[in-house]
Amino acid sequence: MPASLKGKRALVTGGTKGIGLATALELAREGALVCACYANDIAAATSTEVKLKEYGDRHRVVRADVTDRADVAHLTDLVREAFGGLDILVNNVGVDGVVTFEDLDRDEWSRVMSHNVDAAFVTTHAALGLLADGASVINVGSSVALRGRSRGVHYTAAKAALIGFSRALAKDLGARGIRVNVVAPGLTETEPGAGLPAHMVERIVTATALKRLAQPEDVAGAVVFLAGDSSRYITGTTINVDGGV
Repeated sequence: MPASLKGKRALVTGGTKGIGLATALELAREGALVCACYANDIAAATSTEVKLKEYGDRHRVVRADVTDRADVAHLTDLVREAFGGLDILVNNVGVDGVVTFEDLDRDEWSRVMSHNVDAAFVTTHAALGLLADGASVINVGSSVALRGRSRGVHYTAAKAALIGFSRALAKDLGARGIRVNVVAPGLTETEPGAGLPAHMVERIVTATALKRLAQPEDVAGAVVFLAGDSSRYITGTTINVDGGV
């Protein structure tokens, strides 16, 4: 067990499914105390509680809409009460959007920006007083931010904004030793075939050097690396986890 994570206190947003769940479990496995938050899926939350209990009884699963300031304030209050502070913050909540630019309306633009950019801002801002000196903030972005994607202008823009947010925040918080980085996954198989038709999966797999889709555990591994002391001089950067697209 890496000494750098044993006893560390972590908050993972969207921590009951997919990349968030894999990250929460890997952090717990490496000895961290984990609070995983979720929005609506009670069944997934219950399942996560059971899985986290395998690594101890102090982990927490909390309902919170991280686009809502009041919910986030309640979440951070619970984290303060349970853990006393934070050493690791993983802003994992995000939503996708697939629509042509011609058909992209303001509501859809706002929905994607709210979940992918505003949520990271609101949660990080609320957690600022909880973050210990030397803490690590990891924002889960997307490799499309550096490439662009057809029928995804708003999604690409949101994930690109997250990179700028992280680079600037790293400079603001660096004096306290707090590091801020982005993990940028490629298409990740959070459900069979990533929920895409087989011909699309085949085309994406062919474009990767490793000839497979990312698994949630692949992304979690990069998050855990950035959370620990092995990355203590890495900040303001983006690590692509896209199989070499």
